[in-house]
Amino acid sequence: FASVIYNKPLNRAQDSCSERCGELLSNCSCKVTCQSLGICCLDYKEFCLQISPYSGSLMGGKDFLIENTAFNVSSVLTCRFKQKIKTSGYIAKDGKAHCISPLLYETGFIPFEVSIDDGLTFPYSGTWLSVHHSKVSDKEKCTLVNETKWQYYGTTNTDGNLTLTWTHQALAATHVNIEVWGYHETGDSYSENWLAEWKYLYTLAREIPNNGKLSFIPVHAEGNYSTWDFGILRITPSSYSEGQSNIPSIWSNEHALAWHLGKDFRNDPNAWATSKCIEWDRKEENLPNFMEEIADCPCTLAQARADTGRFHTDYGCDIEKGSVCTYHPGAVHCVRAIQASPQYAAGQQCCYDSTGAQILTHDSTGGSTPDRGHDWGSPPFMKPPRIPGFSHWLYDVISFYYCCLWSDNCHFYMKRRPSSDCRTYHPPRAASVFGDPHFLTFDGLNFTFNGQGEYVLVESDLTSLRVHGRTQQAHFPNGTGAQGTGLSAVVMQENNSDVIEVRYSEDLKLEVLLNQKVVNFSEQTWMDLKGLFLFSTPDQNITVMFSSGSGMEIRGNGGFLTLTVLLPEKFTNHTQGLLGVMNGNTEDEYTFRNKTIIPVHASPQQLFEFGANWAIENGTSLFTYDTEFLLNNFFYGEKHNASFLPVFFPYEDPADPLVEEMTLLCDSDPFCRFDVLTTRTLQVGSSTRLSHQNHKMLVEYLKPDTSLSLVISCGWLDHPVNGRKNGTSYLLGSSINFICNQGYELTGSKERICQVSGMWSGDTPIC
Repeated sequence: FASVIYNKPLNRAQDSCSERCGELLSNCSCKVTCQSLGICCLDYKEFCLQISPYSGSLMGGKDFLIENTAFNVSSVLTCRFKQKIKTSGYIAKDGKAHCISPLLYETGFIPFEVSIDDGLTFPYSGTWLSVHHSKVSDKEKCTLVNETKWQYYGTTNTDGNLTLTWTHQALAATHVNIEVWGYHETGDSYSENWLAEWKYLYTLAREIPNNGKLSFIPVHAEGNYSTWDFGILRITPSSYSEGQSNIPSIWSNEHALAWHLGKDFRNDPNAWATSKCIEWDRKEENLPNFMEEIADCPCTLAQARADTGRFHTDYGCDIEKGSVCTYHPGAVHCVRAIQASPQYAAGQQCCYDSTGAQILTHDSTGGSTPDRGHDWGSPPFMKPPRIPGFSHWLYDVISFYYCCLWSDNCHFYMKRRPSSDCRTYHPPRAASVFGDPHFLTFDGLNFTFNGQGEYVLVESDLTSLRVHGRTQQAHFPNGTGAQGTGLSAVVMQENNSDVIEVRYSEDLKLEVLLNQKVVNFSEQTWMDLKGLFLFSTPDQNITVMFSSGSGMEIRGNGGFLTLTVLLPEKFTNHTQGLLGVMNGNTEDEYTFRNKTIIPVHASPQQLFEFGANWAIENGTSLFTYDTEFLLNNFFYGEKHNASFLPVFFPYEDPADPLVEEMTLLCDSDPFCRFDVLTTRTLQVGSSTRLSHQNHKMLVEYLKPDTSLSLVISCGWLDHPVNGRKNGTSYLLGSSINFICNQGYELTGSKERICQVSGMWSGDTPIC
């Protein structure tokens, strides 16, 4: 800990950060926290690199600047990623060093080092964020103007010129080459020798002026290049040799290469695509059935949007962006399962109509289709089927072109990618902390605990999940301390994942720390990290999605944090801490560390004792102590400040002018009233009321199994042969009617209703 050297005289010149970034040395520190503590080794800024930009596509070719260190212009610069992938760097006229990012088959933070002695030693180090190709801003890519035309070129009524545009300032060159690259996977599916490769195919245009535009009439690719039907374009300075890897580049979007396919495609695209579709269908026949291990969909749109630990908006169909759902006609919103399935790394997708009901492919082409390859890839990446974006394109997207877009054989595709319904879906349980801290437990109890210190909010032995909270004293509008506290920081980890901390800084800015380092969301709002995904909305709602499916949402609100924890059903009877024992039984909610229990109707003083019992134990803290204030008040101080006594029953004085305003604002919300009285501000009361309402809505959407308004699905029903059906909702209470075609008579049930048992009423209709 920093405290070891924080209080002793430093001889900081003795130690060096060369090859030691991130370490605590005997006389000084090379950890990121050393700057705010004033204990850095003297050469910390020289060896521990800050870069700009800090992220780019996993395709590589991005030039980034090393901000903090100037080098001798004659140095030979080598950049090395993951200790093995070398790319050439250069030193600009101003003495600043630059590296070029490499082609990687993974996303996330990638360690890199820099050598200035032609690769003998690599004393300088930093990290580069590799991101999914579709998450890179359009400005960084070249644009296929009218992308649909490129991907349908050669089919009926699609011919003529194709145009490519790019930002010419992005490459420091007067002339450029434009190359075609293809992606393929070799070896046996789901075996050790299954490998992914991006391969240079040929150069489309040589030494053309770097003016930002190329128009051309495509000719079919020569020889066997036309067997490559999925790929990408790359623009590079002409001074480099063709196909050279890891050089300054601008890539296009990955796309279906219809425009370069051979004569057999151009002569009869439908026949060509049909044979490809049938070939794909035969191949699928021999692959393992990934459908058996993907999780079922949430039953309703409300559930899908509430289960943020396990499902995230599918950017191709987003209700908040106007529901432009090109591939899912009739849908207003789709979500994707965040985690890939365990063995086959497959993905789930769920789509919903304007009534909030799930759309199934059995009923509509707008239905959701699961994926053999998860679009976002999955750790440890590197090999199929886990390559971000591109494995998915190969198994699930190009095949959609073969069967559904370039030919009329969509039934083949839908047979292999049918929607999952929601029969085995169980919503997660929610718990929240907000305001002058009010705790709403997993089993639905609520209490107020105004301790000051650092506490266990929830821990689970199931996945070594730990979520700790820090509370600090609230203040009156005039700046003096109030007799209440609020959540000022939350920190969390599961198994050996990265550690995420969300806190208010001393100047009341919301900060997110990843392994003690402040995260900058200016370039990327979604990050693939170790054991979790991290997402920030523009207004700084932070979501942490752990690989177990547990989710944490943190919002800044009126100077305090609001935390919501979502835990899947498997955590039942595996939680402890201030948010209770999640098991549907309120009697054991207030369980101490030693397993003694206080009753549900305990007094505020007893609950204060319960809270104090869950103060975190020294040595188990996940928090970052990187300021004098935090060291003195929380690191050296008691984890529960026993001398701080809060108000248990704030007094409502009828003559107090604030009481009337409070009654108007809060109505009967007890938490809102409590917070207005303890902090003397309506603003705190208002954000408490909002957090309380949000929690109640969330719980309503995620009704647990014990409730009668549980979302029950009876599963899909087919229409009878020689007949049809009316209705596509399969949830509790829905009815489906059957009618026979002319000349046929119906036996069995004309109408079937979905019952509480999860079974359809009546008998199968036959015409």
